[in-house]
Amino acid sequence: MLETEGLTIRFGGHAAVDGVSCAFHPGTLTAIVGPNGAGKTTYFNLISGQLAATSGRVRLKGRDITTLAAPRRARLGLGRAFQLTNLFPNLTALENVRLAVQANSGRVLDLLGRASRHRDLADRAMAHLAAVALADRAAAVSATLSHGDQRKLEVAILLALEPDVFMFDEPTAGMSVDDVPAVLDVIAAIKARGDKTILLVEHKMDVVRALADRIVVLHHGQLVADGPPAEIIASDVVREAYLGGAAEAGHG
Repeated sequence: MLETEGLTIRFGGHAAVDGVSCAFHPGTLTAIVGPNGAGKTTYFNLISGQLAATSGRVRLKGRDITTLAAPRRARLGLGRAFQLTNLFPNLTALENVRLAVQANSGRVLDLLGRASRHRDLADRAMAHLAAVALADRAAAVSATLSHGDQRKLEVAILLALEPDVFMFDEPTAGMSVDDVPAVLDVIAAIKARGDKTILLVEHKMDVVRALADRIVVLHHGQLVADGPPAEIIASDVVREAYLGGAAEAGHG
């Protein structure tokens, strides 16, 4: 479904991501881990189009998308949730998700149109809000939501876009303990469908153990380990040098 080949980006003389080749398959959840500065989020940015690669390739469903802008990649089925929320702050939670449903349906966006014309869109939007336990906050302006609720809203928007590839960049970062299960349950439900490809940057190893089919470890921008969770976690070198740092620290 998704593949990177020799993917590299250099900032001056520093390779933040250095020749990473990796393939991701439908029905699997791959956790991408590593200590601070390992290149995890930069790798995500290269895949989703927020950054342009210095060299290497990104392929989606066999198509070379390396030179395509982020919006075009999204329309082709690449969905991304960010470390920082990416919402329309002055619209309600429902309006944010309805716009995503509407965009995915191919209908002309019409914020001023009569709601009755788009009742099915609103109903679908409400279903996505319910999936992330936000139905009771549908009428709230997104800027007024707590950080945890904003993160859940972004996941609802991603669900509404119905991508083939879901990319979650530390989806539980900054959430309260009470908020975390709702998002993890949604990710588990997407995985259970068996037809989606999921990439997860996460530093909480209990989350990785619970969800991942596979762990990819980055360090200094290079892929240093790739395999089943039990095998990777059991590796003394990887656990001590990389997973230990990732479990204790934050962003990559």
